[in-house]
Amino acid sequence: MATNLSESESIDSPLTWFHSEYYQRHNQKRLEHLASLDLPIAGSSVLEVGAGVGDHTGFFLERNCQVVSVEARSENLAILRSRYPNLDVRRLDLDCPTITFEQPFDIVYCYGLLYHLKEPATAIAYMAQNCRGMLLLETCVSFGSGDHINLCEEIDNPTQSFSGQGCRPTRSWVYNQLKQCFEYVYMPITQPDHEDFPIDWNFAPPEGVPLSRSIFIASCQKLENPLLVEKILMQQKRFGISPAEIKSQRV
Repeated sequence: MATNLSESESIDSPLTWFHSEYYQRHNQKRLEHLASLDLPIAGSSVLEVGAGVGDHTGFFLERNCQVVSVEARSENLAILRSRYPNLDVRRLDLDCPTITFEQPFDIVYCYGLLYHLKEPATAIAYMAQNCRGMLLLETCVSFGSGDHINLCEEIDNPTQSFSGQGCRPTRSWVYNQLKQCFEYVYMPITQPDHEDFPIDWNFAPPEGVPLSRSIFIASCQKLENPLLVEKILMQQKRFGISPAEIKSQRV
């Protein structure tokens, strides 16, 4: 159970960023969508990378998962440990990962981290090495069909890149990197009900739309799931799709 953080919520705290209205709504929409995919998560061992202050951790604890959470920033780690004092929490920079685990995890969870890294290929290889089941990955991406990483500078705040440099890879780059490490790579036919998640990838968003996000499910085993397809989708549906629409997407 998470502890009371009222004493930690100061203007200098990372919570000022992580618990803004935007972030909380964004988290809610992503986790609602993840739950809707009906993946075999309950009771799994989970490596949560880029855990931040632990706003996604409870999703797995509520499903009786055994969670190890890793995070690069010491100020975020302090809050994470305060919220979940019985959790296995460790410091890890995924740009240059050094921790060796005794055994791989059923699930590696990487939502909202990959695009904050300057070495995303290193991160994907490390996560695959420590995964014996599924890698759940959500990241900001760039429009386009080529394989491009698109390195970029990031602002200095607790929610952004630890190194100061991130990336905005194309979906093709992410998908193909995952295919080098996993036998099966899927995309959901639905996207979260949030403006950061496009459903038509044929046209880039207008200027002023800062972020475009995509979700990937990589797996060591074949997943029989009508909400997942083994290809890069150019058209997706908003979360809430009907069974009839699911069938039409699969044809």
